[in-house]
Amino acid sequence: MRPWVRLPTQWMKANGLIKFWWGKEGVGSDNVAALMELIAISHAVDDYGIARITYTDLGDITGLSRAKMAAGLNILRRNELINTNSHGKSQYELVNFGKPGWGKLPVRSMYSGGRIAAFDDFNLRKIAELDALKIYLLFVAFRGEDINAARIGYEKIAEYSGVHGNRIKSAISLLTNNDLIVLDQRKKENDPGYVFTYRIVGIDPRRHLGTTGREDIQAEAT
Repeated sequence: MRPWVRLPTQWMKANGLIKFWWGKEGVGSDNVAALMELIAISHAVDDYGIARITYTDLGDITGLSRAKMAAGLNILRRNELINTNSHGKSQYELVNFGKPGWGKLPVRSMYSGGRIAAFDDFNLRKIAELDALKIYLLFVAFRGEDINAARIGYEKIAEYSGVHGNRIKSAISLLTNNDLIVLDQRKKENDPGYVFTYRIVGIDPRRHLGTTGREDIQAEAT
């Protein structure tokens, strides 16, 4: 199992995550399922961006029912994140794979017993789950190689994800409690205070504040 795969991220920086919203009559849970499937499909892509994964395997990896998988896949197609029209059964093309604009999505660190471990705690009934997935993907998109972490404030998180500011803290707590991210406290530039950055578990695990030192950084993301 690879440590990470390339995930196209330009659509996130173009406010694509805002399209995944919480609504009535299953809209929210379908969107949670879609982002769970996007992660699982991305894990299975080959060098050409094609994932060959059966419904059964997708269900085992995510814990989703077949009905929720079908709804989630329709959302991914509608938002042009995957393409299935020109490929065979159980094959999914990750749109814009290999083009400029991508982030490192962990693979190996997310699994336990053949399943994405964090998804065991997801029941598709809480808006915090959708918020957490959107923010997690946003951290993948904004992760900087220089500090091996995402340097982005609450205002920008809300702008790009559509998650209201008063819900961001709960979503980040869900990510940390499920060992998907680590919060690093870094010193602000020319300021006695500190700023949080978000390190993605499984990406360059040897590069963190304990090994690189508490260097001064800009407080706001660019």
